[in-house]
Amino acid sequence: MKLAKPLPAYLVQRFHGWKATTFSENKAWYRRLADEGQRPRAMVISCCDSRVHVTAIFGADQGEFFIHRNIANLVPPYEPDGNQHGTSAAIEYAVTALKVAHIVIVGHSNCGGVKGCLDMCSGHAPELEEKTSFVGRWMDLLRPGYERIKDIEGETERARALEKQAILVSLDNLMTFPYVEEAVKSGKLSLHGLWNDIGDGGLEQFMPETGTFQAV
Repeated sequence: MKLAKPLPAYLVQRFHGWKATTFSENKAWYRRLADEGQRPRAMVISCCDSRVHVTAIFGADQGEFFIHRNIANLVPPYEPDGNQHGTSAAIEYAVTALKVAHIVIVGHSNCGGVKGCLDMCSGHAPELEEKTSFVGRWMDLLRPGYERIKDIEGETERARALEKQAILVSLDNLMTFPYVEEAVKSGKLSLHGLWNDIGDGGLEQFMPETGTFQAV
């Protein structure tokens, strides 16, 4: 690949800073991770958004979370159709190989992917309707959620409701995976839905008993 370039200087500088401090102070832990492999207790599926930093939110160290990120933290339904499914592959590996005890869906405020879905479904983003739009076809997964919130008054309120629908749609789709369903029903795996308010640092969790999100 002749077009690849060396890292920008600021990233090189940050790497050397990390190597001289954090890594140097925890060499034994890193060596153990390398030699013994990973044993994460939880899989986290979160948005690609650079403002969402799940390891920082939970104070997690290397090796604690098996993390998968995609646009709007969506999980597709189980469809072994021969196409390439990055999210589905990550779920399969987490549940069948790593035997994680928890899968946590983390949505967030001011999500650009969810805003795109809202615009697309309301007819204000024709570019996302194009068959060639990867983002648009991915956000089709959230159309059922849009149908449930489309009549909510207020743009801000609709967006926040759809952000939470992205979490609920993903939780529902997780249960279409046979090995997820089996692990949940046997008590070996639990599913969790969280919504993070980036601006105030808030965290809400979905409570199935009430069907609402409540502050953690």
